[in-house]
Amino acid sequence: MREFSQTELLLELEPVVAGELDRHHKMAKEWFPHEYVPWSEGRDYDGIFGGEAWSETDSTIPEEARTSLIVNLLTEDNLPSYHHEIATTFGRDAAWGTWVHRWTAEEGRHGTAIRDYLTVTRAVDPVALERARMSHMEEGFTNSYEGVLHSLAYVSFQELATRISHRNTGKASGDPNCERLLARIAADENLHMLFYRNLLSAAFELNPGQTMRAVTDVVTTFQMPGTGIQGFTRKAMTIAHAGIYDLRLHLDDVIMPVLRQWSVFEREDLDGEGDKARQELSEFLDRLEVTASRFVERREARRAREAAGS
Repeated sequence: MREFSQTELLLELEPVVAGELDRHHKMAKEWFPHEYVPWSEGRDYDGIFGGEAWSETDSTIPEEARTSLIVNLLTEDNLPSYHHEIATTFGRDAAWGTWVHRWTAEEGRHGTAIRDYLTVTRAVDPVALERARMSHMEEGFTNSYEGVLHSLAYVSFQELATRISHRNTGKASGDPNCERLLARIAADENLHMLFYRNLLSAAFELNPGQTMRAVTDVVTTFQMPGTGIQGFTRKAMTIAHAGIYDLRLHLDDVIMPVLRQWSVFEREDLDGEGDKARQELSEFLDRLEVTASRFVERREARRAREAAGS
C-alpha cells in the first residue's frame, strides 16, 4: 500500500477531527481555575507588600509531591511552544484549526490553576519557581517527530502520561484541595488523549503499515515534554522513587492500554514494513518490561533498607 502524504493525511482525517470535536464538546465540562484555589489561605510575601519570606515550613506537602508539582507546572508553562508545534503540524484551518485553538484554550487554564494554588498555599519557593519558568520557557519546546502520524502517536501517549502524573501527584500531596484540582486537570487531559487516540485509530484504517511505523518510532524514543527542565533527570528520579510516575506505570498504564485500544498485536492488515515495525515494538516492550521490573525491585529493596534503618 502506498504511503499517504502529509496533506493527504490531513484531508482524509479531517472528517474524523470534526466528529471528535463534536464528541469532545459534549463531554467537556466547563470549569474555572479560581474555584479550585483556597484564596483564604494566602498572605503577602516579602517584597513590595512587606510580607513574610517563603520558608520550607510553610507547607506540609511532601518534598516528592512538591517536586512533581513543579515539574508538572513547568511542563504546562511551555504551552506557547506546544501551540506553535501542533498548529504547524495540523494547520489552523477548518476542523483541525478549531481543535488546535480549543486544545490550547483548555490547556492554558492548567498552568494558571496550579501556579495560583502553589502561590496561595506557599507550597513552593515562588522566586525559585519563577526563575525556573523563565529558564524553561526560554529554551522552548520542539517536536521531535515530523509529520501527522508521529505527532498523533506522541500526543496519544503523552496526554495519558500527563493525566496519570497529575492524578498521582494530587494523591501524593496529602492535601485534598491539591488532589481535587489535579483530578480536575487530569479529566481534561483524559479527553485530549481520547481525541488523539481516536484519530490514530482512524489512521490505522487508512494505512496500517505507515501508522504502525509511527507508533513504533514514538514508543521506542518517547520522552516527556518536560525533559528540558533544569535538573529534570534528578527530579524525575525523585518522582519515580516516590511511585508518582515511573517506568512501571509508563509501561502498564500508558503504553499498553493505548496499544491494546489500537489492537496493535492482533492486526492482520499490516504490510511487510508494518509487520517489521510491530516486531521492533514487541522486542522493545520486552526490554522495557525487564527494566521496569528491575527498577521496582531496586526501589522496594531501598525502601526496606530505609525502614530497617529508621
